[in-house]
Amino acid sequence: MPDATVMEKLVSLCKRRGFIYPGSEIYGGLNGTWDYGPLGVELLRNVKNAWWHDNVTSRDDIVGLDAAILMNRTVWQASGHESNFTDPLVDCKTCKSRFRADQIAESQCPKKPSKHPGEFNECQLTEARKFNLMFKTFVGPVEENAQMVYLRPETAQGIFVNFKNVCDSTRIKVPFGIAQIGKAFRNEITPKQFIFRSREFEQMEIEFFCKPETSEEWYRKWRDERFAWYQELGLKGANLRLREHSSEELSHYSRGTSDVEYNFPWGWGELEGIAHRGDYDLKQHMQFSGKDLSYFDDETKERFVPHVIEPSAGATRSVLAFLCEAYAEEQVEGEMRTVMRFHPRLAPVKAAVFPLVKKDGMPEKATALYKDLKRNFNVFYDEKGAVGRRYRRQDEAGTPFCITIDGQTNEDQTVTIRERDSMKQDRMALDRVKSYLMEKLGA
Repeated sequence: MPDATVMEKLVSLCKRRGFIYPGSEIYGGLNGTWDYGPLGVELLRNVKNAWWHDNVTSRDDIVGLDAAILMNRTVWQASGHESNFTDPLVDCKTCKSRFRADQIAESQCPKKPSKHPGEFNECQLTEARKFNLMFKTFVGPVEENAQMVYLRPETAQGIFVNFKNVCDSTRIKVPFGIAQIGKAFRNEITPKQFIFRSREFEQMEIEFFCKPETSEEWYRKWRDERFAWYQELGLKGANLRLREHSSEELSHYSRGTSDVEYNFPWGWGELEGIAHRGDYDLKQHMQFSGKDLSYFDDETKERFVPHVIEPSAGATRSVLAFLCEAYAEEQVEGEMRTVMRFHPRLAPVKAAVFPLVKKDGMPEKATALYKDLKRNFNVFYDEKGAVGRRYRRQDEAGTPFCITIDGQTNEDQTVTIRERDSMKQDRMALDRVKSYLMEKLGA
């Protein structure tokens, strides 16, 4: 059952603690846009860094790319986006609201929230019409004479048009992949569900090129690997599933697609799609550009157009899933504790350092430890308020460890380390703190 209350609490915490703010808020906002605050930008960066490390840096068969956001218009004609990248749009003449025709059953009538659009007696819905989701802009000083281009709606096409460049400049051999993390833009009709569906977002995509006869095997391998990645970072149990598309759902070029889905407070939503795209994309760009994008295998002396397996993940959607999974409330000594149980790799702040009181040399020792740890980790220093309240603030930030310098530190050079989830506190030698954190955080 969808739980709107949990989502309301999470959105409130995200703004209050500096994870995510509404875009342009002091001017009334801009629907479908969000700004990442000090904690949010670290969380998003950690998600992207974990993805890049696990899929690019630690592998020999994946290389990186950062293609331009603005591309020649023909790219989007070749890919089919200019003619086919549309959503069905309906308007209500009464309340002037717009809805996706294929999501009417999930939407609320603005005048009668208990009903869907079209069910209230005052609703006057128009016939559905196609609405292209790409943002248009112009290259040149005068709009009338300028070249029209689009803000890219996905990062994948920048990889396809650079396939030959990568082959020629790196001498990498099939099977191999090209990875990219970057912004994409879609003029969504109804942005909703916090950052899940927004007009500006980030994708983490791989186009993996392989021999046609091995493509089914690679599809299954990537499908299973990508599902396991989310499990390793904390999305486990009944809230995560891998769903294979039915034949009716598949795109005309797809030979198989699976979605990694998370059970958000409002229901299931896609985090990543793993698609077997065959040779469709390279052949389309060959046809439109006139360039040969086939691959010659030096060992077998055969030439072929590679098949492509595409694991395409939403960085911002992943952030939302990790936020939802981490959020927890529990009673502690008669008080409610809110805690964000992030996986250590994703936690925005890895450790916090506190002097118990602001005297007896404690701030000086705490500051020295903080500066030392800062060389290796994103750590936080706090000397304000009771130490219990400082713990609670770090719980809401998702900080795995809090280190307190107290009166005993001067006597035996030990500190208290408090673990976020269990709240267990242990004494440890001051000079062991850094190695302890490196072990626990996997640094």
